[in-house]
Amino acid sequence: MASLNYHHLRYFWVIATENNLTRAAERLHVSQSALSIQLRNLEESFGQTLFERQGKRLILTEAGHMAFDYANSIFKAGDELLNLMHNRPVSQRQMLRVGVVSTLSRNFQLELVKPVLNRSDIELVLRSGSLKELLGLMHTHMLDLVVSNRPLPRDSESNWNCRLLDEQSVSLIGKPEAVKAHFKFPDDLQFTPLLLPSMESEIRAAFNFLMEQANIRPFIAAEVDDMAMLRLLVRESNSLALVPPVVVRDELNSGMLVEHYCIPDILEHFYAITPSRRFPNSLLKELLAGHL
Repeated sequence: MASLNYHHLRYFWVIATENNLTRAAERLHVSQSALSIQLRNLEESFGQTLFERQGKRLILTEAGHMAFDYANSIFKAGDELLNLMHNRPVSQRQMLRVGVVSTLSRNFQLELVKPVLNRSDIELVLRSGSLKELLGLMHTHMLDLVVSNRPLPRDSESNWNCRLLDEQSVSLIGKPEAVKAHFKFPDDLQFTPLLLPSMESEIRAAFNFLMEQANIRPFIAAEVDDMAMLRLLVRESNSLALVPPVVVRDELNSGMLVEHYCIPDILEHFYAITPSRRFPNSLLKELLAGHL
């Protein structure tokens, strides 16, 4: 398999930045014809067209956008590496790349990144996805941290560090009129419509266990794997949602929703997953200082 020619990639990156072949050739101090040949060679190695011509302008294709994003990461990482090895400041703005499992509360995510949110010297990148997807990105050094509501065992192959960040109580929350005056837990859950997290959730597993112990078959109105969607559904229905109160903090403060029952035996845990690296991102310690 042919290896990537980084010289050709650098030329492509400059062309994409300038959106013009002539300006790119002047910037690189090469002839326009030589630059065109280098670009053609890169496109042939990719098997993809990277630009479309619109008059004198060059417009990135879908493949071109993907290549440009990767080229940005590659050359930025290269600059950071040189500065790091020469004990120079990495850049005027340090980048902090955080991946968050998509089922996590948006309010919890906001509280986590607040310490760096308004820092002019930090560029924050937030990505969401499944735990598997985010760990893959971290393995390729595209993320510095993954935040999950599921623990991850450390093993010899991945060599991840998994530390508990926080834990929060879980409650049954809904509109004030969602349940009768003398709500009885867990018996009334047989007749009260519930909005529950998906089966992959730690709190759902704990809830199922409690129901089995009590010999209760709950009335499940919907199963949702996204906390933001769960928040919308409980606002628009007469069901109760099984959530940490932080998920619907604003609605609780306004009185739109109320906490009908706090379940003491169920907690949601939040974990920080980081790779074991010789040169970890120095901002991680500051970001997690209030949690670890």
